Amino acid sequence: MQEIFIDDDFKGYSIDQIAIPDHYQKYLSKILIPKGLIIDRIEKLARIIHDDYENKKLHILCVLKGGDKVFGDLNKKLDSLNISKKSVPITYDFIRASSYKNAQSSGSVNLIGKFDELKDKEVLIVEDIIDTGTTLKKIKQEILKLQPRSLKILALLVKRIPEGNVLTADYVGFSIPNEFVVGYCLDYNEHFRDLPHICILNDNGKEDFKK
Repeated sequence: MQEIFIDDDFKGYSIDQIAIPDHYQKYLSKILIPKGLIIDRIEKLARIIHDDYENKKLHILCVLKGGDKVFGDLNKKLDSLNISKKSVPITYDFIRASSYKNAQSSGSVNLIGKFDELKDKEVLIVEDIIDTGTTLKKIKQEILKLQPRSLKILALLVKRIPEGNVLTADYVGFSIPNEFVVGYCLDYNEHFRDLPHICILNDNGKEDFKK
């Protein structure tokens, strides 16, 4: 299924048009993806995943912290589908991976957390965003060592960067321009995770919240 492609010249939505917490308004240049559209897109992805894993047991591996909201809303949609359609048994684990300081990738990845026994399991990694893809590539390498039956990746966002992504996903919500985005659990130095929409961070935000 084709992801939703957001053009480089997309003007987005003004922060005056959609409700934004007052304490964040001066740090955002525009709203790129409103919460309602995010939720609708995740519901569509959930339906596709539910069909793909029919007659199988699915093990979801949520990459924290950024993947938490995506995982939570995806899991709710899958639960509702399990009531209305043939059910797919679901188990899950959480891991943490970090490769960012300020708005730049550090070039290295730190994995935190113990992987569950994944041998012969149908594994789906849930991630918030693929930028360079370095973090996800490292996670994939570690999981493949555990010999899962299958391994697929869901990313809510894939950022189009000049050098290209070293890894992409099997399920993608949105293809977005090369902008630094925050909200819906995506952070800038641990700030903005509670912002309900996906927004573009402006220079004021990068300066005031830098480490």
